[in-house]
Amino acid sequence: MEFLRGVALLLLLAATVSCQEGCVCEKNKRTGDCVQVGNVCQCRSLGSNTTVNCSTLTSKCLLMKAEMFGTGSGRRGRPKTAYIDNDGIYNPECDNNGKFKAKQCNGTTTCWCVNSAGVRRTEKGDLDLTCSEVVRTSWIIMEMKHDDRNSPVDQATLAREIKDSFSRRYGLDPKHIYVEYEDPYIFIDLKQNVSEKSVGDVDIADVAYYFEKDVKEDPLISSGRLDIPVAGETLKLRDAVIYYVDEKPPEFSMKGLTAGVIAVIVVVILAIVAGILVLVFTRRKRGKYEKAEIKELNEIPRERNS
Repeated sequence: MEFLRGVALLLLLAATVSCQEGCVCEKNKRTGDCVQVGNVCQCRSLGSNTTVNCSTLTSKCLLMKAEMFGTGSGRRGRPKTAYIDNDGIYNPECDNNGKFKAKQCNGTTTCWCVNSAGVRRTEKGDLDLTCSEVVRTSWIIMEMKHDDRNSPVDQATLAREIKDSFSRRYGLDPKHIYVEYEDPYIFIDLKQNVSEKSVGDVDIADVAYYFEKDVKEDPLISSGRLDIPVAGETLKLRDAVIYYVDEKPPEFSMKGLTAGVIAVIVVVILAIVAGILVLVFTRRKRGKYEKAEIKELNEIPRERNS
């Protein structure tokens, strides 16, 4: 019995030592307190103290919290329902799985509803705002340019290299990636419905966030920058703009429009009204002129008779 207890103690000690071995989080640089658990490196995500698996992508929600860690403020041919993240980085509320909660607030009295990518999809309201569900972002459109190249870009080759790079770097299945090219513009669509996403699949919202950081040369992956080789030359990307298409249309109104957009609408309406008024006054003057002309013509015979 004592022998068995000794063996069990040694195994427990060995497991504890193996779990406390240091490691580097390959998929997320914004972590700390990393330990090796078997073949997996597990670390604490900054800002939330949530344990993450470093062999796969960290959720966008936890990444945004880590980016806000220690700071006072954040950095700043599509479907009609596609919209851009105009609010930028903020300190989000994440659930136990590291996903965005449906309702987000700024810590005071302003709240809003977000999609599964953490992007605001409603008007901002007060603390009584109700967000019944996290609407899934099933389509992400990424538009960008590439720098001038010494060699031309073939669309078929470009699509293959982008899919391979996304698969290797982010772990995204190529079936979710669609690429179009109009020199020098590149359009990458990520499409992933709920039914198409299995338990072990990475989410397209997380992939898009990692990719955005790579294009901005602020990579989250410790192994270095994104490398997309095309015709023997690394593809240099810039000016990325990301649009989100949810399974349900966003709920914005005129209140959500910027002052500039509202000003343009007002100017257009005033121009239309001014055009209508000019048309009305012109017709009135023309009518008076025609009546006067008829009256003068009627008076000519009378003058002859006299």
